[in-house]
Amino acid sequence: MTTSEGEQGGGAGAQRTPAGGGAARPEERLEQAVRAAEQALIEFEIAVETFRVEVENFSRLHEQKLGPLYARVEELDALILEAKASRSDDPEDRRRADEARARLLPIPGVEELMNGWMDGDGLFPEATAMLTDQPVRPPQRVRPSEEARKLYRDLARKAHPDLAQEDEERARREEFITRVNAAYARGSETELRELAEEWAAGPELKRVPSAADELYARLEWLSRRKELLTVVAKNLEDSAIASMLRLAPDDPDQLLADIAAQLKADVAEREAQLAALRG
Repeated sequence: MTTSEGEQGGGAGAQRTPAGGGAARPEERLEQAVRAAEQALIEFEIAVETFRVEVENFSRLHEQKLGPLYARVEELDALILEAKASRSDDPEDRRRADEARARLLPIPGVEELMNGWMDGDGLFPEATAMLTDQPVRPPQRVRPSEEARKLYRDLARKAHPDLAQEDEERARREEFITRVNAAYARGSETELRELAEEWAAGPELKRVPSAADELYARLEWLSRRKELLTVVAKNLEDSAIASMLRLAPDDPDQLLADIAAQLKADVAEREAQLAALRG
């Protein structure tokens, strides 16, 4: 490690005093540490929130585009087992067919669980249209645009609740950031720009220097918050959807298209097998 210029100069850098000649406040270095920790935490939180939005949007798109195909494959598997059981009259074949059919039976609240593409009576018309390549409602964006990301980062850095020193100001920032997060999750550049204008026109409270014990308490809180965010980030990273997203981070739409093509081929193969069994 090289020696700093301050150390080479006899330690002058370590004993630097204000231009006016007065001694530095004892809390000054601690305040700098708190500010650095606050900014680092905010950047980390922005990264985690951005990743969460990407994972959730990709999850919705995955369910919307591939859910009906997975359901059709499972239905065909059950029909094939039932056809085999009818031909063989074997109790073991019948047991397998019954188990496969039981897995497809409707359950309470299936509309919510199946995210709007299937109910107790089967696939919705829109889902059927997907299977036959007919036009359907466009899926949501996989991720916010680069401009939306920039607007979100700027707002999060300026308005983050962790920058507040008073309860009233924290409450104002928390309410504002909730709206910012919602607009970012929708990928709405227009809403984010309007929020940026709103914040610029709002009150800006000045930071009040804190006592040393309050600064230490602040650092401890920031450390705990970082630990919680680390857990959230790890859970996102370990999710199945995140694993899929990592396979094609630059073109997730193509990844879904490739999986859909394979599922459609599986459907065609099973339909041919079922036709042969019934013939």
